[in-house]
Amino acid sequence: MDQEHLLVVDDDEGLLHLLKMRLAAMGFVVTPCTTGAEAIEAAKKKMFNLVITDLRLRDEDGLDVTEELLRIHPGLPVIILTAHGSIPNAVEAMQRGAFGYLTKPFDDKDLKATIEKALAQQRMSREIQRLKSLVKELYGLENVVARSPAMQRLFQQIAQVADSDATILLFGETGTGKEVMARVIHTNSRRSKGPFVALNCAAIPETLFESELFGHVKGAFTSAHGAKRGLFQMANGGTLFLDEIGEMPLSMQAKLLRAVQEREVREVGAETTTKVDVRIIAATNKDLGEAVKHGRFRNDLYYRISVVPLFIPPLRDRRDDIPLLAQHFLKLSAARANKEMKGFTPAALHRLMVNPWLGNVRELENVIEKAVVMSRQDMITPDLLPSVGVSPEAPLKPLTEAREEFERTYLKNLLQLTGGNISRAAQFAGRYRADFYKMLKKYGLHPSMTKGKSDHEIEEIERESALTETEH
Repeated sequence: MDQEHLLVVDDDEGLLHLLKMRLAAMGFVVTPCTTGAEAIEAAKKKMFNLVITDLRLRDEDGLDVTEELLRIHPGLPVIILTAHGSIPNAVEAMQRGAFGYLTKPFDDKDLKATIEKALAQQRMSREIQRLKSLVKELYGLENVVARSPAMQRLFQQIAQVADSDATILLFGETGTGKEVMARVIHTNSRRSKGPFVALNCAAIPETLFESELFGHVKGAFTSAHGAKRGLFQMANGGTLFLDEIGEMPLSMQAKLLRAVQEREVREVGAETTTKVDVRIIAATNKDLGEAVKHGRFRNDLYYRISVVPLFIPPLRDRRDDIPLLAQHFLKLSAARANKEMKGFTPAALHRLMVNPWLGNVRELENVIEKAVVMSRQDMITPDLLPSVGVSPEAPLKPLTEAREEFERTYLKNLLQLTGGNISRAAQFAGRYRADFYKMLKKYGLHPSMTKGKSDHEIEEIERESALTETEH
C-alpha cells in the first residue's frame, strides 16, 4: 500500500523536528511547516492524507489556518495540538471542521491512535464516494432509470458485488428488468470487455438443453451435421445470464451444477472436458426455496447459484420511479414513431401512478408505446391508458402503510433467499445485525421461518410472534 502523506505545522522547530521523526518512524511521509502560510501553499500544490497543526502559531490564528486548509481540501482530517488552557478553542476548531485534538504533552501511543482513527474515517469516506460514483455511473446506463430508495439500495448492492466473480441470483417478478440488471452488473465488472450471453431457460426444449449450454461435436446425434459451440464457450471471458433458471429441467440441473462448480464443460459426444472462464448470473420469478422442498429444483444447485442473492422490487413498490420511467419510454417510443411528444397530462400521470402494474416495467413500456402510436396530439391523455381495473381516481395507500408493506415483503424475500442467514441478509440489506434483528422483530419475522417451512407454517409463527409481542 502507498505511504500516507502528512502535513505538520508548528512554529516550535524543536517540536516540529521531533514530530517528524516520530511520524516517519510510524511509516508516514511528513512535510513540516513552521507557519500557516507555508502550510497553505503546500496544500495548494499537493494532496495530503492528514494535517497536524498547533492551535497557537506565532503570528497566525490556528483556527483560520485550519479553516483555509479545509476550504482547499474539503474532508481533509485535521488534528489540533493544544495546551490545557486552550481546549475550548480546540473544541471550536472541531465545530469548524477539524477531526480532533491532542493536549500537550502527548505520547506516541495517543498520537498514533488519533492519526489511525482519522485516516480510517478518511478511507471510509473515500470508499463511500467511490461507491457513489459507481452508482451514479449505473444510473447513466441505457434503460436504467430509477430514483426510488428501494432501487438506490439495489444499485448500492450491485456496486459492491459487480467487480467480483461471485455467482449472483436475481429474484423478481416478470417484467421487473432482471436482464437489464444482469447487464448492469456485467458492464460494471472487470469482465465488461468480454461477451454477455443470455439464455431464457423457459424457451429451450429439454432435448436441446445440453447442446445449447455445452455444445456438441459432429455426429454426436442424428442431426449433428457439424460441431457447435455451447453458450458456456461463447461466454468465455465474460458473463452467462441464465434467465428463468427455475424452469430448467431436473435432468440438466446436475450437469449445470458440475459446470458451475468446476468451470468446465463436456460437449455432447466429446470424450474430454473444456475449461471455461465464465461468471454466472441467474434469475428467477419463482420461489426456488419452495421448488427445492417439492423436488423441482436441486438443493445443491440452489445454494451454488445464490451466493449473492439480489431482490428487484416490483414497480408497485417503487412508484417514485414511474414518472421517470414513463418519460424515458415516451422519449424512446416517440423517436421510433417519428412523433413530437411533450409529456403526460396530470390526469394521465395520475392513472399511471395508481395502476397496479402486474407486468411491471415491461408492461409500462408497452402501454406507453401503444399510447404514443394512438395519440393524435403531443400530450398523452388518460383515455390512451388502460385503467386495469383501477379507476383514475383511486387513492394511493398512505406512505407509512405502503412502506411497511414493502419492508415486510422485502425482509421475507431476503430471509428466503439467504436461507435464514442473518449475517448475509443484514449485509445485503445494508444494515447492522442488531438493526436487522429489530426490523425482523417489528414485523414478527424470524430466521427459522425460511428453513423448510411452508407458507401456512410461516403464517402460524408470525401470529404466535405477534401474540407474544402483545403479551409483553
